Amino acid sequence: MKKVILSVAIIAAIGLTSCKKETKKVEEATTTEVSKEITMTNLSFGVRGNCGMCKSTIEKAANSVEGVIAASWNKDKKKIDVSFNGDKTGAVAIHKAIAASGYDTEKVAANNMAYNNLPECCQYDHEMNMDQSDKIKSKDH
Repeated sequence: MKKVILSVAIIAAIGLTSCKKETKKVEEATTTEVSKEITMTNLSFGVRGNCGMCKSTIEKAANSVEGVIAASWNKDKKKIDVSFNGDKTGAVAIHKAIAASGYDTEKVAANNMAYNNLPECCQYDHEMNMDQSDKIKSKDH
């Protein structure tokens, strides 16, 4: 009788221990799956600027926004391509950050004080066309 009770107790202990391990595996898998579900957003819009220093400042401003993963401004097209986590930021925050650094975007005008503090080569014409992608393509063909 003692052997039977001891055997049942050992089997129950092994069963409970294996259940705990399976529960941990399920929790780990769920956490991994959730972390992969990031809302990635890609956005392109026009930004006025002139030179390589403008490129550096514009990209730095965009990348300073929490959630921005990558930003690349094209001097010839006057256009920026931004990839960001849509759960952490939005397009308006990126436009505002760039404008605060002194550069006009399609949606937000530059901060005048920041614009006036730009180097002379970076002080662009406020009437300059932005996002000139179509014009560049038509020249190539």
